[in-house]
Amino acid sequence: MRFGSDRRDGLGKLDTLTKHNMGGAAFFDLDRTVVARPSGLAFGRNFYRAGLITRATLLRGYAAQFIYLLRGADEARMEEWRLRGLELSRGQTRASFGRVIQSTMDEVIRPIIYREALDLMAWHRARGRRIYLVSSSPEEVVTPIGGLLGVDDVIATKSRVDDTGRYVGELDFYCYGPHKAEAMRALAAGNGIDLADSWAYSDSITDLPMLEVVGHPVPANPDKDLRRIARARDWPVVRFHLPADLRPARLATATPRRRLVVGAGVAAMTAGLLAVLRPRRRR
Repeated sequence: MRFGSDRRDGLGKLDTLTKHNMGGAAFFDLDRTVVARPSGLAFGRNFYRAGLITRATLLRGYAAQFIYLLRGADEARMEEWRLRGLELSRGQTRASFGRVIQSTMDEVIRPIIYREALDLMAWHRARGRRIYLVSSSPEEVVTPIGGLLGVDDVIATKSRVDDTGRYVGELDFYCYGPHKAEAMRALAAGNGIDLADSWAYSDSITDLPMLEVVGHPVPANPDKDLRRIARARDWPVVRFHLPADLRPARLATATPRRRLVVGAGVAAMTAGLLAVLRPRRRR
């Protein structure tokens, strides 16, 4: 496995801990932990081509991706995106989104998967642990990604549909913040998983409850608030690198105007990523 360092050798720290950990499970956040972009937003261009979203919604989605990559997510921003998503999907059929996601999964998701995340999953499987994705993204997105990765199960946001399979603009379950931890406890109780003997990985301070519910929390590509918590609590930190196939310019469609908009965003995103992902120097 190839890990960056954050005041210590992340892999060495994990190997030391695992000598006393041969059970439990490994829980992975999805966005910016397993994949390098917000997974739900990554399908925006395909949704637009299928007539499921408008051009204005597509461009707002691009802007949201850049903001997320530059600054991460906080509670207010997550709530804003949740409400936008509900309004976007209202009246559309679940099957329509599902067909687009399934047919473009390799094109959209495979190039942005972190190689190191796959290595970590294999590392846990070799030690007998089950693997779970725990994401605030919609289950329509997370479930097929889980299938692609070969995980044991997923925990994700569930939207409500009517009898005809159309979204009604409400949620049955919002997989965010403390709700992630609650769902993990329920899954563990139903599957005989010892959470004290389990691991969790996430990049965001909004997932602190998810990390705190297990015995082995590991921030991965942590935002600044989560880095601060990790230092204070002496948690091991792992850093993944952008996949070689991740080319943000591919987000743009062919028109010069869209290329200009995305090009400016890529420049800003790159500067922010360098600042966020650069390991801190020892003091």
